[in-house]
Amino acid sequence: MVKKEFTYRGKTIEELQKLSIEDFAKLVPSRLRRSLLRGFNDAEKKLLAKIKKYKAGKTKKPVKTHCREMVILPEMVGLTIHIHKGKEFAPITIEPDMLGHVLGEFTMNRQKVTHSAPGIGATRSSASASVK
Repeated sequence: MVKKEFTYRGKTIEELQKLSIEDFAKLVPSRLRRSLLRGFNDAEKKLLAKIKKYKAGKTKKPVKTHCREMVILPEMVGLTIHIHKGKEFAPITIEPDMLGHVLGEFTMNRQKVTHSAPGIGATRSSASASVK
């Protein structure tokens, strides 16, 4: 069985990586297109600078970011980016099928709520317990 080559809107990864941001914006859905054409904010510019520095081999430190609303661009494919979940950073390897999404979609920042025993005054029976 032959593995099918990945394409996004009819373009291969190599073709997508050669496109400018404006040309890539024409391929993504409207919400992401508007945010790309509006331009990057300071946090997104900082993340792109870290990615370029990491790809050039100037730094060995992993790419970490709090910027969960960053659109995944073709130049990010293959990188492992540590995305902040609220308490810790989760490492996410960017794959070609993640194009056209945002980083925050791939790290869940809500955890299951676990409760311990009820505290004093939480129930009617605990209100009558003697407290010393």
